Amino acid sequence: MNLLLAPRRDLDLTAQRAVDEYFARNRPEYLFHCAGRVGGIQANNAYRAEFSRENMLMAANLIHASHRHGVKKTLVLGSSCIYPRLAPQPMREEYIMSGPLEPTNEPYAMAKIAGLSMARAYNAQYGMRVVLAIGANTYGPGDNFDPDASHVIPGLLRKFHAAMESGAPEVVMWGTGTPVREFIYVEDLADALLFLMRTHESAELINVGSGEPVAVQQLASAIAEVVGYSGRITRDLDKPDGMPKKVLDSSRLSSLGWRPKHDLRAGLSRTYAWFRANVRSPG
Repeated sequence: MNLLLAPRRDLDLTAQRAVDEYFARNRPEYLFHCAGRVGGIQANNAYRAEFSRENMLMAANLIHASHRHGVKKTLVLGSSCIYPRLAPQPMREEYIMSGPLEPTNEPYAMAKIAGLSMARAYNAQYGMRVVLAIGANTYGPGDNFDPDASHVIPGLLRKFHAAMESGAPEVVMWGTGTPVREFIYVEDLADALLFLMRTHESAELINVGSGEPVAVQQLASAIAEVVGYSGRITRDLDKPDGMPKKVLDSSRLSSLGWRPKHDLRAGLSRTYAWFRANVRSPG
């Protein structure tokens, strides 16, 4: 397998001309569109315009370039954030756009919905072969551990590690700790997307989850245990919770024969090992 990787410093996916030139020069056969401007609740709230604009531009440029340059098959990865805030649980693919979105990440969610809709439109009008996947919250080696922009797992890993190193008596987590989330280890997500690219020939939406829901408070305790932190875990109730529950129904994918290989504890342990080996100044 020959992989074409385009780091952000080498290719601006929000610039149509740059994307077209890259496709013309490299002639990719298959496209996995997993790029995005992403972050946790704090980043989603602080950069609402950037999250909207950049994610819509990336999707539009890549999907159109795939069509123009004859890419054999295009996979567009959406996010579980695109489901309504109060969607029935677990969330089935047909629940998308059935109710209001979570306000804290609405611009990001709308941009991701637009990308999936655009890919489906190109499939309907031009016969473009597409896979439309919706991933659970992803984590693992190589994650973003920035304290101001990270998702919950890398953010808490960094907090607990810093507290352990400094001997801090407590770690403060956002919100009530009661929201329920589903996380998928990055290697499992990659394996599922490869599986779908090879086997799936439908423009229907398809959830990609781990089938392992966990409350944020329980997640925090699990991360503290992996890190080896034994202090108190307190809650900042002035901070938002986000969606009360966000768990995917991945039965459509399961029926095709795919299963994840890593449970949450194993994934957290491998992620923390990578963090300790690769991230400096974790305070």
